[in-house]
Amino acid sequence: MSTNSPLLLVLSSILLCGFLTKITIAFLIQEATIDDLQPAFKRKHLTSRQLVQFYLKEIRKLNPLLRGVIEVNPDSLYLADKADQKRKAKDPGSLHSLHGIPILLKDNIATKDKLNTTAGSFALLGSVVPRDAGVVVRLRKAGAIILGKASMTEWAAFRSKFLPRGFCGRKGQGRNPYVLSAGTCGSSSGSGISVAANMVAVSLGTETDGSILCPSSVNSIVGIKPTVGLTSRAGVVPISPRQDSVGPMCRTVRDAVYVLDAIVGFDYYDNATRGAQFLKPDGLIGKRLGIVRNPFFKFYNDEGSVKTRAFKHHLDTLREKGVILVDHLEISNIDTIINFTGSGEYNAYLAEFKPAINAYLKQLVKSTVRTLADLIAFNKKFSNLEKTKEYGQDTFEAAESMSGADKLLMIAVANLNRISRNGFEELVRKHKLDALVTPYDFGMSSYASTLLAFRGHPGITVPAGYDTKGVPFGICFGGLKGTEPKLIEFAYGFEQATKIRKPPSFKP
Repeated sequence: MSTNSPLLLVLSSILLCGFLTKITIAFLIQEATIDDLQPAFKRKHLTSRQLVQFYLKEIRKLNPLLRGVIEVNPDSLYLADKADQKRKAKDPGSLHSLHGIPILLKDNIATKDKLNTTAGSFALLGSVVPRDAGVVVRLRKAGAIILGKASMTEWAAFRSKFLPRGFCGRKGQGRNPYVLSAGTCGSSSGSGISVAANMVAVSLGTETDGSILCPSSVNSIVGIKPTVGLTSRAGVVPISPRQDSVGPMCRTVRDAVYVLDAIVGFDYYDNATRGAQFLKPDGLIGKRLGIVRNPFFKFYNDEGSVKTRAFKHHLDTLREKGVILVDHLEISNIDTIINFTGSGEYNAYLAEFKPAINAYLKQLVKSTVRTLADLIAFNKKFSNLEKTKEYGQDTFEAAESMSGADKLLMIAVANLNRISRNGFEELVRKHKLDALVTPYDFGMSSYASTLLAFRGHPGITVPAGYDTKGVPFGICFGGLKGTEPKLIEFAYGFEQATKIRKPPSFKP
């Protein structure tokens, strides 16, 4: 943290006065990043206990309105005290960037503790997982404090096509902290809501197609959807083993990279493993960035609109930073790619879900449901309890009754692979692109995640502006498998050049 940091300056003046009031702590922690918090820990201006207490207070205050958190960890203060003790003893483990930092996990990421893991559904309330999810093991090793579980679209939006995004039986409808009526997008809704509203600094979400990138964009935060397989999915309630990925959702690119480092396997003693090495303000020079205007800029044709002006300015900014923009590119099969049923994506999900969810439920130590058929029966019996009767469970039922699933899956996956190779992947290679850039909001631009989904490619979204109603929208950088370093350079360079994000306003 620089000597000009507002956090350091205010803390220093407070210490001169000889006291640190609760009001001042709240002011300082609001919007604080890991780069603010760790120096405050080191200088003994803040403890992990105080930080957890602040977030618990904010959750109590804001969550009844926003419904971004399903439950908090009853052991969070105990874990904070342990982190403080390790830091005081100069334990080597306290050197990690996430040591003593609270984190919220999407409610489909298993924790072997007093927290439930329910995918937002009463059907799994009280179930017992056999072990921590793989990413949670890494977070605990890094010293992160598991603060609680974030709400989510129930069953990652797979229960029914009619289930509103951000709705789950256990918590109800999540709400956007910028414009409460605007919607949350994607299934990692609570992770986005909670970070945006300062109920936590960092969180984890999961994505099958859009569930990290979309809620990050509409909540004005940074989301990283990693290459499938880069982060462990063990212990995560599945949708599609081919496409599921776990990634960070944070307020800054740096914070997101710190979290990604932890869950991928960063070694403090080996700098070559640090994603942070790609956080370079000059990292954009000479990079080739592709622009596909149809359909991703389809609603940006009105020259006078806020979004059009914003993205014209953003593209100019990228040029000024040394990016080579390759504009007006076309993906020949784009209409097939964004057709959820015609591409084969829907059929692939239906065929994959039943064996994947049955395997997950079977390995639970304790559960009232053990199969997809059990889930369907539970929902029929308790739909009034979950307040989900009106939405039904058509997708569950379609997956359960699907015949010839293995053959249909083989055909669907072959088609998805082919159209990805002949579309997005061919475009990137033909034009020697480092990445593709698109807007990202509720409109056609949200299909950017579908380009990346079919074959497990990575993407990062960064805040890009606010429409006339105050609803956030993002900018998305997507690349081929394993290109996270380049995407981090794009995202960080753009973020540092624009500094767009602002705290939520809670407009009705």
